[in-house]
Amino acid sequence: MWLILIILTLAILIEIFKYWIRSPTQIGKRGEFKAATTLNALNNDKYCVLNDIMVETGRKTYQIDHIVVSVFGLFVIETKNYSGWIFGNEKSEYWTQVNYKIKSRFRNPIKQNWSHIYALKTILNEFPDIIYHPIVVFTGNAELKEITSTLPVIYQEQLNETIVYNSQILCLTEKHMNEIIFRLDSKNITNKKQREAHIYQTQMNISERTSIERSQVCPKCGGNLKIRDGKYGKFYGCSNYPKCHYTRPY
Repeated sequence: MWLILIILTLAILIEIFKYWIRSPTQIGKRGEFKAATTLNALNNDKYCVLNDIMVETGRKTYQIDHIVVSVFGLFVIETKNYSGWIFGNEKSEYWTQVNYKIKSRFRNPIKQNWSHIYALKTILNEFPDIIYHPIVVFTGNAELKEITSTLPVIYQEQLNETIVYNSQILCLTEKHMNEIIFRLDSKNITNKKQREAHIYQTQMNISERTSIERSQVCPKCGGNLKIRDGKYGKFYGCSNYPKCHYTRPY
């Protein structure tokens, strides 16, 4: 009897572990760890790497995967740990992942990263000369198929090379670098409950946004979503275009 109970308990624990390890949060953390490991190979004399920084501006929190501080500015990195084919345009609200013919959408990581940069600009407003370098890096085995972007959207093995390549214009002194690092460290939210609240709010925002879209209402301006024909087929576009550029896949 006890042996059966032990076996059942172990089976349940194994299933719970499988569910936990496959959760989006854990998948994301593994991707961030891979990127952080790559960034550790940068020259410590020129670059300071800050991982998993959470800041708050205007009662809203922002979780930034990686910030690389240097005399050449701040490299703000958004990490995605995905598989399958990835399609995206820097102006779209969502990108598409195709995995074994199954399509799914995720928020445009370029726009997501820009929101992080705007938050950093608010926190670091005493340093107007900072050059911000947004980078989106894919750490999984995803294949970038049709990515339209003027900003770097790269694979993990290209990360450090991309940072060094864009280290061209001096905009900060070493003193300013140290002051920025101190400011970001002091503003970093480490409280577990606050971080859990951020994750919860992010999930609620996604759920609310999805609900609005399903009712065919633009989540940006409240206009109607209409079916339009584009270069790559049909898509939903806002009726208030060109004032509003919101789109989503058909």
